[in-house]
Amino acid sequence: MQIQSGPKLLKWPFFLGDVALLGAAYFVYFQSRLPMGAWQIFFVVLCVMGGAILGIMPFLLEFRLNMKLAEAQTLVDAAAQFKNLESVAGQIQRATAEWQAVQQQAEKTATLSKSLAERMTAEVKEFTDFMQRANDTEKANLRLEVDKLHRAENEWLLVLVRTLDHVFALHQGALRSNQPRVIEQIGSFQNACREAARRVGLTPYVAEPNESFDAARHQPAEVESKPPPGAVIAETVAAGYTFQGRLVRPALVRLAAEVRNGSAETGESADNRAQSDLPLESAST
Repeated sequence: MQIQSGPKLLKWPFFLGDVALLGAAYFVYFQSRLPMGAWQIFFVVLCVMGGAILGIMPFLLEFRLNMKLAEAQTLVDAAAQFKNLESVAGQIQRATAEWQAVQQQAEKTATLSKSLAERMTAEVKEFTDFMQRANDTEKANLRLEVDKLHRAENEWLLVLVRTLDHVFALHQGALRSNQPRVIEQIGSFQNACREAARRVGLTPYVAEPNESFDAARHQPAEVESKPPPGAVIAETVAAGYTFQGRLVRPALVRLAAEVRNGSAETGESADNRAQSDLPLESAST
């Protein structure tokens, strides 16, 4: 803030009056007889005081004028500051209005985002439920197809086993005929059939005579009889089968003790009936 200086006050009239008063005092002092009287002393003091006042008066008036000018300049500066404050207040109001607009827009955006999130959550849940239903349906269809395949596998496996049983019975009959030519032809036919069955995983096996009885692989022809410990197989009535390494039917055998006791049936008709009564274990387990 710059303080502007006011107009210069003329000081020479005051100095002239001061000189005149001091001169009057000196004149009274010079013309009076000593000691001076009371009125003379009073007049001299009055002149000296008047001169002093006149000497100080221009400086006091100039100081007061400068003070008034400074106050006026302060008021002008304060008014300018008030105008700046009004401008700043206007800017604050505009900024507040803009901030409120931004806040309202942010609230709208947040509301829209929340709505979108809820819709996305609902759609994800619906899609998950749809996929779950589709998955359950697909599992059910696959389970049904697997069951169908297992049933079909069991059916063709049963047909193949029955066919091989008839071929085995035919070979046993050829062995009983004691005709080498027939035995050779039927044996070749049986080997060809068994080789074809091995290609699909079905493997027949036959218990050899004098082989020890194994309850896991053999089944006695007489169901009512319980094989004694150390029982020995005399002959195989029906071949056993494994499918892809799993036992599907044990071999039907006659034990040596049964043959000696004469309790076993003889003939091709008994063997065929025993073969047809043998059940197959589930190949799908």
